[in-house]
Amino acid sequence: MPAQLQDPVAHLREWLRKPIPQGRWLIGVSGLPGAGKSTLAQRWAQEINTLVGAESVAALSMDGFHLTKAALARFPDPQAAFARRGAPWTFDPQALCAHLMALRGGESIAWPGFEHAVGDPVPGALRISPQTRLALVEGLYLLHDQHGWNVASCFDEHWFVDVDIDTAMARLEDRHMAANQQSRAQARARLDGNDRLNADTAAGARAKAHWLVSNPTPRPSAR
Repeated sequence: MPAQLQDPVAHLREWLRKPIPQGRWLIGVSGLPGAGKSTLAQRWAQEINTLVGAESVAALSMDGFHLTKAALARFPDPQAAFARRGAPWTFDPQALCAHLMALRGGESIAWPGFEHAVGDPVPGALRISPQTRLALVEGLYLLHDQHGWNVASCFDEHWFVDVDIDTAMARLEDRHMAANQQSRAQARARLDGNDRLNADTAAGARAKAHWLVSNPTPRPSAR
């Protein structure tokens, strides 16, 4: 069972004090959808960069490795593919693996983003500086080992943002309503038809992680 990591920022500073055998340290940050992985990774990177120096740490996401809408439209059942977007088989883990290997090399590399307004990845949205010595990469399936996923070995350490399923789903429900102008009923239908299934898959990474990290963001009030 992974132990609780009490001070993620101090732990990251310890990594930065170590001699790097290759170009960069890579730490994977997994967790359920709605756990707050992206927000936490950005916060930790900002804190470290303030303490140690700009661009010492980069916070990255696997969202840029979603299959494009055009690729999903070529699936045998496009309607099902779009309905389950965010499932492990709607990403390109091979492309993610190639980018992780390039990231480890230490040179300046381009990293894809994701344009939510368009609903598609944006190639080369981010540029990682050679000065960056550690990358935090967040995503649901970094420890997943099915559906073509095999990127766990690319990382030096894995963290799991430990949030209970009810809290994570309540956050997602609010997010769907705010971002997509969905009614509560529509948001809950999306949770039941996709997000909970993805959460069940992502939960399998918890026991494989080196560390658990809590996210103390208050749980949304019951409705």
